[in-house]
Parts: sequence; structure tokens; C-alpha cells
Amino acid sequence: MAGESSFDVVSKVDMQEARNAVDQSNKELMNRFDLKASGAQIEWDKEDLVIHAPDAHKLNSVQEILESKCVRRGIPLKNLDRQKMEESLGGKVRQRVRFKQGLSAETGKEIAKEIKNAKLKVQAQIQADTVRVTGKSKDDLQNVIALLKSRDFGIDLQFTNFRS
Repeated sequence: MAGESSFDVVSKVDMQEARNAVDQSNKELMNRFDLKASGAQIEWDKEDLVIHAPDAHKLNSVQEILESKCVRRGIPLKNLDRQKMEESLGGKVRQRVRFKQGLSAETGKEIAKEIKNAKLKVQAQIQADTVRVTGKSKDDLQNVIALLKSRDFGIDLQFTNFRS
């Protein structure tokens, strides 16, 4: 295998940055005049977020604040999976937000198929929640990265673990 180069295609969210974004969002919620005394907040439930608000309009405002803090912290919005809004006690609303971590089996197959259809001299292997791309030419690997960046798979892709 001398001369083989490879990299991994992954999709990860830095959870420490996510925690920082939530902390900053909650600080802004406590200080913003229209949300200060409303009871709107964002809290952690294991690895998910739960947004609480008195009504749907304020829920949208809280989401916008959270999204702006995520963007500033480098968290891709494509990896936020917003569940449907639920009515909770007292007419309040809540929404669960999950962070998409790793590639799903379908997305991994779609990426591997896209690489195969490009007719480049590389191989793509699905390994759990990553796709490893291997080839002899670094130029082909760079072409694969450019190809994958040009497509929308519904999540943010990172390219890691480069080996020559």
C-alpha cells in the first residue's frame, strides 16, 4: 500500500462550542427587553436542547438568538435538527433541538455513490459514521473534496485524518 493517501469524511459538532453557544444565548435572553421576564430559556436534556417559550413568536426569537450564537461559534446550522413544536402546560410551547453527529447510513451510501460516479481513481469505504476515501493521487483526493463540497447532503461535512 505504499503511495496510498487517504482522508475521512465526517460530520461532527464540537459539543463544548455548543454549550458555550447555549450559555451565551441564555445570557442574552435574560437581558433582552422583550424576553427578559417571559420565562423563555434553553436547557440541556442529555445531548439535546429544549427551548421553552411562552408562545410560538417568542420561540422563533429564541431560535434566532441560538442560531446566531451557533454561527459565531462555528457550529453549522445544517447539523441542528429541530423537532416539531409542542404545547406544554399553561399554554407555553417547547421545541427539542438535536445535534446531528456522524453520517447516517443513507448519507454514507449517498456520498460513496457520488464518489464512485465521479469516475476518479479512488475508493470509498463506509466505516460506521465516517467514509474513508483512499487513492494514489493526491490530486484525485482533492477533486473528491471539491466534488463533495459542491453537493448538498443535508449536513455539514468535514474532511479529517489526512494520510499520505
